[in-house]
Amino acid sequence: MKNRSKEKLKTKKWKLLTVGIILLIAMTLLAIIIWEFSQKTAKDYAASNEVFGNPLMGYAPCAWNNEVRDDVNLLYMDITWAELEPEEGQYNWEGIENENQLERWRKEGKHIILRFVCDVPGSKKHMDIPEWLYEKTDHAGTWYDVSFGKGFAPDYNNEQFLSYHQKAVETMGKHLGQDGLISYIELGSLGHWGEWHVNYISGIQRLPLENVRDQYVSPWTEAFPDAMLLMRRPFSHAAKYGTGLYNDMTGEPSETNAWLNEIENGGDLSQTDEKNVLASMTDFWETAPVGGEFTSSLSMEELLDTNLSQTVQLIRESHTTFLGPNAANSKYLQGYETVLKNMGYCLQISEATLSRSLSGTKLQLTWGNDGVAPFYKDWPVWVYITDEDGNTLEKRQIEITLSSILPGETMQTDTLLDTGKLLKLAGKKYHISIGVEDPMTGTCNMRFAMQCEYKDGRNFLW
Repeated sequence: MKNRSKEKLKTKKWKLLTVGIILLIAMTLLAIIIWEFSQKTAKDYAASNEVFGNPLMGYAPCAWNNEVRDDVNLLYMDITWAELEPEEGQYNWEGIENENQLERWRKEGKHIILRFVCDVPGSKKHMDIPEWLYEKTDHAGTWYDVSFGKGFAPDYNNEQFLSYHQKAVETMGKHLGQDGLISYIELGSLGHWGEWHVNYISGIQRLPLENVRDQYVSPWTEAFPDAMLLMRRPFSHAAKYGTGLYNDMTGEPSETNAWLNEIENGGDLSQTDEKNVLASMTDFWETAPVGGEFTSSLSMEELLDTNLSQTVQLIRESHTTFLGPNAANSKYLQGYETVLKNMGYCLQISEATLSRSLSGTKLQLTWGNDGVAPFYKDWPVWVYITDEDGNTLEKRQIEITLSSILPGETMQTDTLLDTGKLLKLAGKKYHISIGVEDPMTGTCNMRFAMQCEYKDGRNFLW
């Protein structure tokens, strides 16, 4: 009996010991797992004070310029109806494309601001609509010779003019609006310089009323669905179609403040004596861009030197994304760079963290925008893993909507990566970079405003 009891006790001890060993092993394994998954590496990135250009923002000189600075990523192109369609149904595409070097800008990854104009005051008597249209509309309009120039102001109420205008816009959309080259359209067509005003005091017929003006806007929304539209003032149509706005008197305090006041409060239109046809669009810049050009009433010395702080303040208050064709003269380099630095978006990554996950490695990024406006397009954002020779081992899209990062706001993204030993080898054998891809070119070319290596359109984190 005693032997049997001893055996039972011995067996029980062995069972307890075995359970203890198993628990110890399990706890050790759990500790290892916890330790493994607690491993991470993080890096902070300081903001950069460098001045550089970026896609869809900055200065926009005329597209016919042979030489442009490296920081220029936008070009301005206006087309008169006379040069677009010299003969009815015959379009001067070759001449327009050659003069404005469109193929060159496509290859260089630069984008175009387009304005279609029907009346540009000049030093000589002339028309900016084709002769055949002048005849078709029975000469409807007014020849003028006033202090700011000579020209012909069409009758924009003319039904023939409206019909042919719609057809012209549709044709431009089919030819120019298919590949993303035309990124911004400053809605012109109406008024001197396409600015939606006429000198009616001199006897020129007034602009058409609201319902007719709408017919000069709606065709553009259909013909150029991927382009962002802008209007000269906060007309009701701007609010209706969600367009941006442009200010051709940028830098002039009284005119710009009056423009900002209209955006804030809306109001009446003296051009047509209509009440409440200007809309309050206080926060429009959060979803649609602000453009324009420097005023011609002030010299570059005044804009970029003497009154530089005032110029910058007005640009920031306006949430300006681009300026041209009357852009800053780089002769005043400090002013040129200061204004450029205070336009558009300024995207950055302030922190990047690599950590283990069950399915690989997690890359967490903290995004910010230190600019005065968002980036208005939702171009795809990629993370690249490359080896020491630059070979791409992994390319993974980051789930982020860039247009939603407003100035002063932050956002976090999590991206799972498959590359083995990434946590251990990041910055050694493996390099991690972020690129924003332009759909027009299929290449990355956006530089972030952070202190990191920037090479071949990518921002390197490790």
